[in-house]
Amino acid sequence: MRKLSLLALSLVFLLSACAPTFQKQNEEVQTKEKDKGKAIIPKYNISDKYYRTILPFEPGQARGLVVNNINTRYDLNEFEMGLMRIAQNSFDTDKYYFREGQEIKEKTVRQLLSRQYTEEQLKAKSLKAADNIGLNPVDTGPPGEPSSPIYLAHILEHDYLTKDDKGNVSLGGITIGLALNTTYYYKVQVDSGTVEKEQHIDFADMEREGKKIAEEMIKRIRTMKNVSDVPITIALFAQQSKSSVVPGNFIAYTTVDKGSSSLNSWEKVDEKYYLFPSSDAQEAHRDDTIAFLNFKQDVEEYFPNFNGVIGRAFYVGDQLQNLDITIPIQFYGKTEGIGFTQYVTGLVMEHFPEYISVSVNVTSVDGPEALIVRKANENEPFVYIYQ
Repeated sequence: MRKLSLLALSLVFLLSACAPTFQKQNEEVQTKEKDKGKAIIPKYNISDKYYRTILPFEPGQARGLVVNNINTRYDLNEFEMGLMRIAQNSFDTDKYYFREGQEIKEKTVRQLLSRQYTEEQLKAKSLKAADNIGLNPVDTGPPGEPSSPIYLAHILEHDYLTKDDKGNVSLGGITIGLALNTTYYYKVQVDSGTVEKEQHIDFADMEREGKKIAEEMIKRIRTMKNVSDVPITIALFAQQSKSSVVPGNFIAYTTVDKGSSSLNSWEKVDEKYYLFPSSDAQEAHRDDTIAFLNFKQDVEEYFPNFNGVIGRAFYVGDQLQNLDITIPIQFYGKTEGIGFTQYVTGLVMEHFPEYISVSVNVTSVDGPEALIVRKANENEPFVYIYQ
């Protein structure tokens, strides 16, 4: 358990890094945007997988909408982090700095997420033609029977800033994530009240409509002052149903050159999450499922009456990249928890190949109990037992 002491030292370092003296090592820059003034670029980056963030932090313009429009917390996390992964194809983490979206205002996002309206509907809603910028199809069906589903659930903007030789920071490009529904939920009025119905959306229909929406989205963006001339990356995200315990995934992305309103060719994103154990995982990735089931069986031998081990596996193509395992369990003493954590750590090293990253969260009704992290191609795991 040598890694226990190493992790503790790492935590001390991270805490000390928050002290005021650490700020002396940061870089002060000047932002070009009106009324923004001076800003700070942190000197250190925790990983080349992430962008350094301009400080002070500015919440995204449409920050409050994402929770209402995205079905699950799993989708929310993957929507944000997956879009950042896609951005790295266009914006180098060494040259660009991250900022939450500031260019598309909340009111505009709400309008874009609405349906298109007929002239009669505009009059009924007392709206002007200029407000008719919705990206979802018009609904001409009778009440309770929509003629078409809502395809576009949410729009997420990320901004990427660059710095010139004089220390001035300005907008260098943006990425736009379009969250698309795989299941459309709508409410129907019945005698007993309101009930929610759902409609499955075929993947091909979702992808086709998503690409059409992306073309219209770019036209809207290019009319905005600050983004009329910057490169844009736009990506399609298929969000899962409300009952899903694994996140959705990005399915495609494209780029738009500086000053252009034409989309370049679409690139397929071959990523997907699977729940272990599940029939889908068994069918698509039999060998990995067997390895997980063997791990699960050995965990249950430690506690014969326990069978709550679940995993969320992230694949790129057919290759397993990350496996996050959750083990909810009730301990009757801290030493019991330590012994169990030691045992599970050995199982992680025994059952899973070195080329994948594995994390195990051991939890109880009292909260997190232990964390085990074995990064890809590392010989020893990091283990932390919560006090």
